Amino acid sequence: MLRHRVISGVLLGAALLAAIFLLPPAGVLPVLLLIVGLAMREFYALLDAREMPHFKALGIACGLLLVGATWAAHHYACPQRAAVEPVVLFLACGTIFIRQLFHTRTNRPWDSMAGTLLGVLYIAFLFNFMVKLLMLWGDAAGRMLVLYLAVVVKFTDIGAFFIGCAVGRHKLIPRISPAKTWEGVIGGVAVGMLAGWVFSLLAGDAFILRGAAVWGVGFALAIAGVIGDLIESLFKRASGVKDSGTMIQGMGGLLDVLDSLLFSAPVLYIAALLIAPH
Repeated sequence: MLRHRVISGVLLGAALLAAIFLLPPAGVLPVLLLIVGLAMREFYALLDAREMPHFKALGIACGLLLVGATWAAHHYACPQRAAVEPVVLFLACGTIFIRQLFHTRTNRPWDSMAGTLLGVLYIAFLFNFMVKLLMLWGDAAGRMLVLYLAVVVKFTDIGAFFIGCAVGRHKLIPRISPAKTWEGVIGGVAVGMLAGWVFSLLAGDAFILRGAAVWGVGFALAIAGVIGDLIESLFKRASGVKDSGTMIQGMGGLLDVLDSLLFSAPVLYIAALLIAPH
């Protein structure tokens, strides 16, 4: 299992680097849409495992529209681009509610509406902060921000895994994630912060965060990543499954890889707005 994790991790890292440094701006959108669509599909599969009714196709369509509209508004410098996200979210809510009005095959309307909306909010809305990180500070700076995000969060995961296996004794929240320990989390956060600092040194002037901000933001991202991982573990435990999917050998599904990034992307976006206004 560890060998599969390492191989998959190296391949994913190489794919991320290739996407960040080789794809033209217009080539980024299909990748973003593919990631969101597959992750939402895995999320709705968790609801299927729980036999919870939902509108999968409609939810995925709303999620793709949110990400695509945000990207297009920033790419084409729409004067009202700040309003795009709330407008699309309103349309998504309204469409899902109206769809329920004409749905006659379930007596669980609360479940179908709530489950569908949660998929849009948990996957597409949180992922959309990554889209804004890519676009708001310019193409080069945005890609460096996303790479920094991935470095800090994933090195936190790696550090927590190895340190937890080596010295972990005290369980973090065993009813949600039995394998996680306080020692692993503390060690993982330290590793993630250190990785972020090394990244800032290597990136130099291409990176918009400086000095103490790198350490502070790195700490916040690492903590947010741990919370995101726990949230997805809660969803999986509620659905009675071990992994969200089988797409990535040794790691499970795409959502198992994205979970920590989904919660940390908004944190980095807010920090970047405060520290380096666009």
